[in-house]
Amino acid sequence: MKRFNLIATTLLTGLLAAGTTFASDRLDHNEIYKLRQSGEIMSMEKVLEHARTIQPGQLIEAELEREKGGYVYELKIIDAEGRMHKLELDARSGEALKRKIED
Repeated sequence: MKRFNLIATTLLTGLLAAGTTFASDRLDHNEIYKLRQSGEIMSMEKVLEHARTIQPGQLIEAELEREKGGYVYELKIIDAEGRMHKLELDARSGEALKRKIED
């Protein structure tokens, strides 16, 4: 029983630490504003304009994430046939980094 408690405690501690790490990676609105003002990231208007040239459709979801020392916009767009497209765009240049159709 003591071994089970030790394992459970260790796993719980790991999960809590991981949750703290993920929470600290979130960008708040002030940070996003500063990134936009400094030119580090494109405005959402420009990102959407660029995304529509890559994949026409209706925007369903947009997120800005910190990845590998840079920033990435993750967009979900539904096309005219109802398929969901997931795009990852470099937040500074708008370059398509990944593109896939979700089932």
